[in-house]
Amino acid sequence: MSSSVIHVDISSEFSPDLTARLTALRREIHQNPELAFAEKNTSRRLVEALASLGLTDVKIVAGTGVVARVPGRDRSAPVVAIRGDIDALPIQEATGLPYASTVAGAMHACGHDVHATWAVGAAALLAKSPAAGDVLVVLQPAEETGKGALAVLDSGALDEVVAIFGGHVDRRFEVGQIVAEEGPLAASADMFEIEIVGAGAHAARPHESRDPIVAAAAVVTAIQTIVARRLNPATPGVVTIGSIHAGSAPNIIPERATLTGTVRAVEPVSRAMMMAEVKRIAESVAGAYGVEARVTLDRGTPPIVNPREATAWARSAAIKIVGEPNVVPLGFLNLAGEDFAHYMERIPGCFLRIGAREPGGAVVPAHAPTFYPAEESLFVGAAVLAECARTASEASAASR
Repeated sequence: MSSSVIHVDISSEFSPDLTARLTALRREIHQNPELAFAEKNTSRRLVEALASLGLTDVKIVAGTGVVARVPGRDRSAPVVAIRGDIDALPIQEATGLPYASTVAGAMHACGHDVHATWAVGAAALLAKSPAAGDVLVVLQPAEETGKGALAVLDSGALDEVVAIFGGHVDRRFEVGQIVAEEGPLAASADMFEIEIVGAGAHAARPHESRDPIVAAAAVVTAIQTIVARRLNPATPGVVTIGSIHAGSAPNIIPERATLTGTVRAVEPVSRAMMMAEVKRIAESVAGAYGVEARVTLDRGTPPIVNPREATAWARSAAIKIVGEPNVVPLGFLNLAGEDFAHYMERIPGCFLRIGAREPGGAVVPAHAPTFYPAEESLFVGAAVLAECARTASEASAASR
């Protein structure tokens, strides 16, 4: 499907030995996926890879995360960071790759095996050609649950960081194409659960019940009016019901029905409004049907909105590595979530989309059992993130 040939002109950045080591590391991680906060073997292998680069300040944080410090030219200069995530998804792989997952029901369907490896590759490039100040290479657990970035931040490992950069493989773009764009790049990802409590009865005597299933159907329909009638049409937003669970037999009206769903937004005001409306509508509709709605709102990751200055640094770095024609616009609105947003609530930064489709290859969506990033993307990601760190470090040092 893909080889280790680098399609953009960055091969001089990677020796044959480093190329082989990074390729082997990526494939080993891909074959042995581990889910959120269970990435023990993955983090052990990443510590070994970082130590093999001669790095001596390598720490375990947030349980299974890893943070390595790559010394800069001036140890008193501001510290910047780059991040790669390391967890897998509970999906059965169907790629047919020779290095496919050997773990039943788990695979790297979002490319975190590549993200982890390009972070190690960036560390190697920064060790060879240092930034002005130190660079922290963050290998983060549990991105898929939205909890990993917060755990890393809570560890205090990034307290001195003045800028942070990360990226995601994307098969909508070819290898060598980079999106480094100011403004919204990912949405908030909040979840909700609605438990509708009624009264059960025989299906032949519905008048003796307070039917939670009929009420649940009305709630599903009514919730669609949040985006259709409450949200400004010019403002992006999604409210989706993802699951409905109720009943145990065709001739029983159950006592309860449970709905779960997600709210996606790119603005704080619309995010708050849509979450509040989910609760209001569910409770109001349930009341009209004579049942009770118990609503649980779970705030997840905030939106990613790339700021001007850090994005300018990332764009400049990307142009230096792949050339200006290959720094392309996103071209669509992305309402998927990404917990890198938690870093950007506290630290200026930029999140990139990094092309991962081989020329002529199909566009395969992330989280699909057939998803695979072209292997060449890990070298592009490593080179671009290393250059982001250098560019931000130089600019931050100059402004001290």
